[in-house]
Amino acid sequence: MTNKVGNMAQEKKLNLKNDIIFKAFFSRKGNEKFLIDFLNSILKIEITSIQIMEEVNLEQLRTKEKGGRLDIQAILNDGMIVNIEMQMEDKKNMEQRNDVYEAKTISRHFGRGEDYKKANEVIAIYILNYNLFGFDDYILDTIKVLNKYREYQVNCISKEYYIQLPRFRNANSDMNNKLDQWLAFIDDEDRGKIEMAKEKNEVIKQAEVEIKYFTESEKARYLEDMRDLWESDRVSELNYYKEIAQKEGREEGIKEGIKEGIKEGKKEGIKEGKKEGKKEGIIEIAKKLLAKKMAIKEIVEITDLTEEEIKKLK
Repeated sequence: MTNKVGNMAQEKKLNLKNDIIFKAFFSRKGNEKFLIDFLNSILKIEITSIQIMEEVNLEQLRTKEKGGRLDIQAILNDGMIVNIEMQMEDKKNMEQRNDVYEAKTISRHFGRGEDYKKANEVIAIYILNYNLFGFDDYILDTIKVLNKYREYQVNCISKEYYIQLPRFRNANSDMNNKLDQWLAFIDDEDRGKIEMAKEKNEVIKQAEVEIKYFTESEKARYLEDMRDLWESDRVSELNYYKEIAQKEGREEGIKEGIKEGIKEGKKEGIKEGKKEGKKEGIIEIAKKLLAKKMAIKEIVEITDLTEEEIKKLK
């Protein structure tokens, strides 16, 4: 097992697309300048102060997070809340899940009896290693508008940004643009773009030195190995319960089949009973007609019994 874990660590490249590394790097005390520069590139606002709401290190993540979603929350300037999240896999529930999560964030920071106008604005930034939308744009932001008057934007305290990294790779990115510089660095797929980003942006140049040191640490490797093993355990467990469910489903099917068979059997029995009851009644009539000395041929016509059946009764 030790050799397997060691090989996994050597083969797998750790970068900011890894949600564990993403959270630990950007939430690390002393790395605020990297997060500020990245947020500036998206929000296009002047960030004068930033407070990361949960500063964590790799050791804390190792004991707390395992395989859950990892996000960074920070408070900017005068109270704007920003939530940044890296998503590697499409869980097929992104949009619905985000609505619930953002509503909870707003509620959590809204005091009892406060004026609604004082509610904190929440900005959610989702960096996706898959394409969620069928549009060519690699960055999409949301607004709320009236259905009939699309030009009128509804005042809303939540806003979302979706960044689709696969779309970014195929786009004609501009390395003079700060957001494209950061996306090239985070995506870590095109060395040429990264070198250009470093030339244009001193903060990214410093970030590369920091991330290299950061990802080569034993704690980072160990944590990623544990994530891989946890994921394998999770898949194995899911497959096990699928097999159990299928087996139970087959057994339930058999049970239901037996029940239906009994049910159908009862129906057939009732039908047969009716037939037998009817025949018994006809026989009784035939016996009475024989007692009255009626001719057998006439009894056949009346009862539909055969001549042989009537002779046996006689």
